[in-house]
Amino acid sequence: MSAGSPRAIDEAITRASSARRLLVALDFDGTLAPLVDEPMEARMLPAARDALARLSAAPDTEVALVSGRTLEHLAEISERTADSRIHLAGSHGAEFWHPGENAPEDADDEAELRHRLADRAEEIVGDVDGAWIERKRFGFGLHTRLSDRDAAARAAAAVDELVRTEAPHWRRRTGQDILEFASRHEGKDSAVRRLRERLGSDVVLFAGDDVTDEDALASLRPGDVGIRVGGGETVADHRVADAAELAVLLGRLAEARAGE
Repeated sequence: MSAGSPRAIDEAITRASSARRLLVALDFDGTLAPLVDEPMEARMLPAARDALARLSAAPDTEVALVSGRTLEHLAEISERTADSRIHLAGSHGAEFWHPGENAPEDADDEAELRHRLADRAEEIVGDVDGAWIERKRFGFGLHTRLSDRDAAARAAAAVDELVRTEAPHWRRRTGQDILEFASRHEGKDSAVRRLRERLGSDVVLFAGDDVTDEDALASLRPGDVGIRVGGGETVADHRVADAAELAVLLGRLAEARAGE
């Protein structure tokens, strides 16, 4: 369950609820939605969706999803509507969408290299059961959730060698059953920083469940609230067991923020 005492996380939620301008920034997969074998089938828990709707409607409160997913895929799995009030930061903060705006098309100077490496990676893992390549806006990821451990390790080693040889300047990230490479070097820490500055937030609550979320958790300032969802090493002051427990906390925050 929670790291530290229940009282500590209660105090953190109370502190966040009393912020002058609050930003609630959240990872998606494993944080708001359970992890699934088919990534595009991921959807928010109903309780999480309800809490985010109430938070985004509360005074002086902004909500953002901060994900390694491309902006296009994040919009789809979050079921964004035209009138959504939730900000999106995709590709680990390399892409943004803000309510009422069109997403800018960032130049991709390494598109040819990206396509070539993704093609080659697909050839490498083509005979590895359960492994597949996800093409992303600025790179690609190797998914091995459905592979056995030895096969996953072999696939990762081969794709690692490919990128290390052909694109040593690309950023490498690891996560839960995924190995990612990208020509852009932004991280979730820079995404949260840009959102904070744009929105003028004096307190940020960030929650995430994976290795890439630790960048954002480590970047939080005194007075912010960091929550790790699930197991694993973390710099966060607080921990919850799973997405369902986080949804309960977000619901409590929404009630307090709205003065209910």
